[in-house]
Amino acid sequence: MQTHRVLLTLIFVCSLAVGEESTHINAPIIMRKDVLTATIDPEKSVATVEIKQITLGPKQNAPLHLHPCPVVGVIVEGAIKFQIEGQAVQHLKAGDAFYEPANVHITHFDNEGDTPVIFSAFYFLGKNEHELIRILPN
Repeated sequence: MQTHRVLLTLIFVCSLAVGEESTHINAPIIMRKDVLTATIDPEKSVATVEIKQITLGPKQNAPLHLHPCPVVGVIVEGAIKFQIEGQAVQHLKAGDAFYEPANVHITHFDNEGDTPVIFSAFYFLGKNEHELIRILPN
């Protein structure tokens, strides 16, 4: 009787293992898509990365600003009119990434839509750096 229980338990455990193995065979494939490559100053030593989720209300424009540190981000929802001073305007939508080099003027980071924009920003800070943004006079 004891041998019978052990055998049934062993068969049950093996059937679970086979069942799990078959679900892994049908598991979705991991896919990677190139979104952005940002070349950060090779002399920049990064000690900390701060990640912020930011929401801009409908028709809200960010003021003229710069970041003392490099910033990489991705639009999560909505669309943005984005421009670095001296460069062409870009229109970013959900899934698009952006790069704001350190100490350059960001002339447009504007929500031109009727719904909020949500984006994630990654601030690359050096040792003893804490300032994320500097608002500039127009």
